[in-house]
Amino acid sequence: MKIAVLKETAPGEHRVAATPETVKKFAALGAAIAVEAGAGAGANVTDAAFADAGAAVGDRATTLAGADIVLGVQGPDPDGLAGAGAGAWIVAGLNPFGERARIDGYAAAGFEALAMEFMPRITRAQSMDILSSQSNLAGYKAVLDAAAEYGRAFPMMMTAAGTISAAKCFVMGVGVAGLQAIATARRLGAQVSATDVRSATKEQILSLGAKPIFVENVAGIVGEGLGGYATEMSEEYQKAQADLVSSHIARQDIVITTALIPGRAAPRLVSDAQIATMKPGSVIVDLAVESGGNVEGAVAGDVVERHGVKIVGHRNVAGRLAADASALFARNLYNFLSTFWNKEAGRPVLDAEIGDAVRLTQGGAVVNARLLA
Repeated sequence: MKIAVLKETAPGEHRVAATPETVKKFAALGAAIAVEAGAGAGANVTDAAFADAGAAVGDRATTLAGADIVLGVQGPDPDGLAGAGAGAWIVAGLNPFGERARIDGYAAAGFEALAMEFMPRITRAQSMDILSSQSNLAGYKAVLDAAAEYGRAFPMMMTAAGTISAAKCFVMGVGVAGLQAIATARRLGAQVSATDVRSATKEQILSLGAKPIFVENVAGIVGEGLGGYATEMSEEYQKAQADLVSSHIARQDIVITTALIPGRAAPRLVSDAQIATMKPGSVIVDLAVESGGNVEGAVAGDVVERHGVKIVGHRNVAGRLAADASALFARNLYNFLSTFWNKEAGRPVLDAEIGDAVRLTQGGAVVNARLLA
């Protein structure tokens, strides 16, 4: 069983899908690991470190030759996989809804594409969940990005010259990223409040010492999504939430938005009119900017200013912490493959519950129910 680890080719992608730690663990299972030269450079992992861990380091053609499994952070171009074994597994974050043509390419080439972001949110799959591990870092980094753009201090400071008030930070969307954003902003000394469409998150917000801001007594909330994800809200709820947010957001210094709906454009949470009510010098960080954005006027890959408010729209936020993001991502991949490793077969054999969830292509066709719906 040969496992190939490729150098990422997407612009601005510095993560790598394996580390010396996971290379050693795969080798202990009996796999041969090949790593493309330079694959770990963006995450401060040298070719020598991979070689010392037992990987064969070489050019792309040598790395792919006869590979049974190809690991990636973002899905590689099907045309760039020449030499991989027939029916090879492509295991990566494949963005199935946004990159459908690429998925069709995997099918046409006979590869079995496994999308790690389709991992079901069940207890036994938690250690395999790339969305959680990467979102955790994104939530942390979002607060640091806000602090870097904000022209004032976060904590309250009492000095002989007077008192500096604590920054007020509002987190919209309390998934993994939102919870980490709350915790990080609290560590920096901000006064933190948060909101979500899922009522169950209220206790989580309180447990982190933040103030929950929730719409009460409104029928038609459909926010308790399948598998723990938020779904779309009723029109009545959207109006009530907009009214609540408008009155709250005008008093905030920092707003961090994290709301995503799998397979759909990100919901609009903050309008231009609401931005106009914020104080000049305030900062909004939109973690959903690559999926259409939660904030009106946010620009993917840029920091823009509207009504004196900075709107931060960095791409691939977790990837901006490449070393830690790579370490977690690589462990997710190892945990996934090792859990299903069959010693007699000398390779992983997936079960139906997780296999059917993550498998996009097989036998030359797209087979995933979510893509065929």
